[in-house]
Amino acid sequence: CGREIFGGSSGINAEYGGYMKEKATEKTATDVLQNFDEQLHKYKYMELNLMQRKKRLRGQIPDIEKTLEIVEHMLKKKQEFNTHFLLSDQVHTVARVPPTDKVFLWLGANTMLEYSIEEAVTLLSKNLSTAVVNAGQLDDDLEYLSNQITTMEVNMARVYNWDFKRRKAAAEKK
Repeated sequence: CGREIFGGSSGINAEYGGYMKEKATEKTATDVLQNFDEQLHKYKYMELNLMQRKKRLRGQIPDIEKTLEIVEHMLKKKQEFNTHFLLSDQVHTVARVPPTDKVFLWLGANTMLEYSIEEAVTLLSKNLSTAVVNAGQLDDDLEYLSNQITTMEVNMARVYNWDFKRRKAAAEKK
């Protein structure tokens, strides 16, 4: 909304005046500000959701990397090894892992599937690359939303100032 209507700083009062005169038959400055405020709230809501997704995704990437590292270790060393195993929060135990060609991976939503080690490496590698790409896309989306929020706030301030000047000029005429 802001870029098409109010792009650039030169002649901004003329642009706002023209826009507001165009809308004067159907809207007042208060209505325009209310519409801008609604749009601003939508942008901020979208920003909050994207930030939550980004936080969740940034937490998943190290987990995927760690799992991939373990599965690759199992693929290279086809022999028994000991590891620390998480039983519950703050409770670990030592586990002996026998040589195997199968692993079980948590997929989420209380779902666990059995994979061959090669399939698990492929799946985890794909999931890791997808997560990294998605995190980059979320960064781009957040940057875009930040620019939109700033533009909307500036537009609101300009409409408010335009309306203030218009009211002041009208009061001086009386």
